[in-house]
Amino acid sequence: MHPAICQFISDQFYEGRLRSKEECGRQDIARFGAGLRIISVSHEGNRTDSSEEVAAITQACNALIGSRMTDSDGKTSRLAPKDIMVVAPYNRQVSLLDQLVPVGVQCGTVDRFQGQEAPVVFFSMTASDGTELSRGLEFLFSPNRLNVAISRAKTLAVLVCSPDLLTPRCNSAEELHLANMVCQLADTATPFEKI
Repeated sequence: MHPAICQFISDQFYEGRLRSKEECGRQDIARFGAGLRIISVSHEGNRTDSSEEVAAITQACNALIGSRMTDSDGKTSRLAPKDIMVVAPYNRQVSLLDQLVPVGVQCGTVDRFQGQEAPVVFFSMTASDGTELSRGLEFLFSPNRLNVAISRAKTLAVLVCSPDLLTPRCNSAEELHLANMVCQLADTATPFEKI
């Protein structure tokens, strides 16, 4: 995993003990770079699916496909749909993604991708804000879910979310801690279009 992704994962989940191999710093996608990115998508009323996030991810996938990609050995190739994974917390969002993203892009929940990696991973948070979540803030902001989703990325990890989701109303210290991890990711990430 690229050092910029590894650093976030290490700091948030492994008390700074996780290290990236030096050669992973070579990984890059022409015009898009490497590391952590964010796509902020305004939407309202979404709980378990977001056509707005799907549209943004589809557009980003189309922009990425065919880009020159450099791996950790310094070898270059063209980024193909199979090199992209989209992780979502809800099956309804996965179904919508499967219908609309380019053919060959892998879509699924965190459970489906456990143990797999791809050069590019999008994490679609789906919900519009922290209220009326179908399975609660603890589910959506689960540290395990965030860790697995982001750490699947070898080169580029892209958080896709509504800006309102980053200002949830927390009812406990635990919810505040969970929200803080997602907000840290959003603050660390560079906007996808500003590379």
